Amino acid sequence: MSDVDVTKKTTEKKSPQRASNWLHLGFPKSRLWSTGAVSLAREMSEEMERFFRGINGGAPLEAWAPTIDIDRSNGTMVISAELPGLKKEDVKVEVTAESVVIQGERKQEKEEDREGYHRWERSYGHFYRAIPLPDGAQTDLIQADLKDGVLKVSIPVPETAKTSRQVPVNS
Repeated sequence: MSDVDVTKKTTEKKSPQRASNWLHLGFPKSRLWSTGAVSLAREMSEEMERFFRGINGGAPLEAWAPTIDIDRSNGTMVISAELPGLKKEDVKVEVTAESVVIQGERKQEKEEDREGYHRWERSYGHFYRAIPLPDGAQTDLIQADLKDGVLKVSIPVPETAKTSRQVPVNS
């Protein structure tokens, strides 16, 4: 009979990790401990985003603020804010010596009935925009109009003399 070299491997039992089962959040444990911290954080962030997207009916979760355009010409500053679906009761315009504040609340509800299910989506969100005013703005003559989802705020402002000059570019 030939001699066979037999060695017994012993594996050290490590003390249980403090990170309990909630930490792996569905990741295989082998991947959890073999990936780097940055990769793990990115994957966890993607999993959380996927989870919350599922709760919100597939719509992304994000804050909403109306987009605004500011035009200053012919002695008038016009602020245009896109407020689709809002009524004048949902919008508040305030003016101070320093700024115009546009704020309000957007409430959207959508119901859908199909075969076998009823879906009702609701989203609410408060918005607040403060637009600084130039010196000398005549805040007592401000006007605000909401038409077709666009709020236009007009403020008379003094014309300023342009004090710019073109500077030659040297090579």
